[in-house]
Amino acid sequence: MRLKDLNKELLIRQKTVELVVKDGFDGLSMHKVAKAAGVSVNTIYLNFENREDLIVQVYLGIVNEMDDMLLKGFNVDMNYAEGLKLQWKNRLAYCLKYPLEAQFAEQLRSTPLYLKVMDLQGRRLSTVMQKFCANAIKKGKLKELSTEVYWAIAFGPLYQLIKFHQQKKSMSGKKFALTQEKLDEAFDQVMIALTP
Repeated sequence: MRLKDLNKELLIRQKTVELVVKDGFDGLSMHKVAKAAGVSVNTIYLNFENREDLIVQVYLGIVNEMDDMLLKGFNVDMNYAEGLKLQWKNRLAYCLKYPLEAQFAEQLRSTPLYLKVMDLQGRRLSTVMQKFCANAIKKGKLKELSTEVYWAIAFGPLYQLIKFHQQKKSMSGKKFALTQEKLDEAFDQVMIALTP
C-alpha cells in the first residue's frame, strides 16, 4: 500500500480549484485533475474516495482557511462598527489573496452538493458572527433583522464591489478599481442601514 504524498495532495487540491473555476463542476473529472496535476488517477484515489469526496474535501479545506482569515483579530465583544469594518477588511483580503478559492466556494454554493457540505462544515464563523451580532443588538448598536436580510445588507455591497474589482469593470462596462474611498462610502451606507 502506497502512502499519501502531502505535496501531491496539495497540488491535486489546487488543480481541482483551477479546473472548477475555469470549466465548472460539470467539466471536472478525476482524469482531468490527474492530467493537470501531473499525477496518475490512482494517486488521486489515494487521497480522495471519488469525485464528490474530492470536491467536498477541497471545499472544506477552503472554508477552514477562510474562517481563520476572517476571524483574524476579531472577537465577539468588539464595538459593532469596528468589528464589521474588520470583517470587511478580512473578507476583502481573503478574496484578493485567494481569488480562485473564493470563486470555487461561491460556485459550489450554487450546486445541490452545497446542502451536503453545509452539514459537514464547521459552524465556527457563523457561531462567532451570531454572538457578535447578538451583543450589538443587546447594546442597541444593530437593528434586529433576519439572518438573510442582515447578511445581504452587511456584506452584499462588499462582495459586489469585490466582483467589480476582479472584473475590472462595473455593470455599465466602465473601468473599475476598488479604492479605500469607495469601500468607505459603501461601508458608511451599510452602517446607516443597520443602525437602529
